[in-house]
Amino acid sequence: MRWALRLQLLLQVVFLGILMHPRLPKVVTKLLDGKNFGFLATSMTDGSPQVTPVWVDRQGDVIVINTVKGRTKQRNFSRDARIALAIVDWKKPYTWAQIRGRVIQQTTKGADKHIDKLSKKYLGLPSYPWGDRKRIMVRIRPEKVVWEEEG
Repeated sequence: MRWALRLQLLLQVVFLGILMHPRLPKVVTKLLDGKNFGFLATSMTDGSPQVTPVWVDRQGDVIVINTVKGRTKQRNFSRDARIALAIVDWKKPYTWAQIRGRVIQQTTKGADKHIDKLSKKYLGLPSYPWGDRKRIMVRIRPEKVVWEEEG
């Protein structure tokens, strides 16, 4: 009987598109690789949510964003590494993913080159046009992934 319950639970998890480990399914990698904005949620010091639109990238199954040192989101995930990221396909808005995870690295090394890569992806420009600030590249390890794919 226990094996039947386990099988039923497994089928429910697969059917709903829920992963409890960091491997990203193809639908999610396509969202991250596309010209889709992510919406990054962090927690303020009082526990209230803070959401920011972000450009997204990935390195394998690690999500990479880029920000400026001292921005609200950066201060928040420096204090509490837990984040949530929602991303929607701008061409098919019922294809989406929600990723919960943790910031595992913040670095200035390679951050300027990374923001240029994102500028090419999102703006079609070879370099980031507002290069007047100290950039930080942020790596996020997914811990839970939920998605839905349009028809």
